[in-house]
Amino acid sequence: MKAQETFSANVNLKTEPTDKIDFNESSVSVLFNKKINSKNQLTNTTEYSKLSINYELNNFSSFENLDRFNQFQNKTDYLFQVSDKTKLKFSVTPMFSFQENLDFSDFTLLGSFEVNQQLNSNTTITVGTARSAIFGAPKFIPLLAINYILSEKSTISVGFPDSQISYSNNIRNKFSLTNSFNGSYYYLDQKSSSDYNASKVSLSQMTSAFEYERNVDTNWFLNFKAGYDFNKKYKLTDSEDHTVYNFNTGNGSIFSIGIKYKQ
Repeated sequence: MKAQETFSANVNLKTEPTDKIDFNESSVSVLFNKKINSKNQLTNTTEYSKLSINYELNNFSSFENLDRFNQFQNKTDYLFQVSDKTKLKFSVTPMFSFQENLDFSDFTLLGSFEVNQQLNSNTTITVGTARSAIFGAPKFIPLLAINYILSEKSTISVGFPDSQISYSNNIRNKFSLTNSFNGSYYYLDQKSSSDYNASKVSLSQMTSAFEYERNVDTNWFLNFKAGYDFNKKYKLTDSEDHTVYNFNTGNGSIFSIGIKYKQ
């Protein structure tokens, strides 16, 4: 279905509670996909997300002002068909991550380069590199995935940072088991405490989840996700990404619901 997608709009609500801190995120995104010709394709995704953080009373009173953050990004993908079995993909993602007051110093440029090679009728492999925020700071990471079509109803993708097993019992239902490394960071408007020279907040985790997508109408889809965050980190960092304070949130569950329109 994604290969036929030319436009989509998506709204998502997500909650990630831990023992002492709850993270709640809402996001909206719009995607445009244009196949220029038989060898060239462009995809543009614009997304805005808002993160709200609720602290346990009396434990983090000095950090109560760190309760809401914003992120705006625009990702442009260019896909080039080199041959029948080889594709190249370039991605550029300008991003603003900020507390409340938007400033040009909140700007970061992310991106990636991938090579997709078809090995046989059922197997493809993807390798590449990216500048990503999955570890809570902009870093260069490797990209790797082995994709295999198990049957007409099921596929599997194993790699880094994302892995997935999907099954569709009919054209309306899609079930997935996913594992992904993900994270984000936000520039602070000011020092969070006189005791810390913090310039950013940083979040990262590995998420294992079960997802269900339901095609409720011709163009409308509902998505439900439930899972668990492992090795979850929430901390304050300085301008050189050194940790100056660790909240030690511990791991926690994740629940999300989304609605999408696509055509």
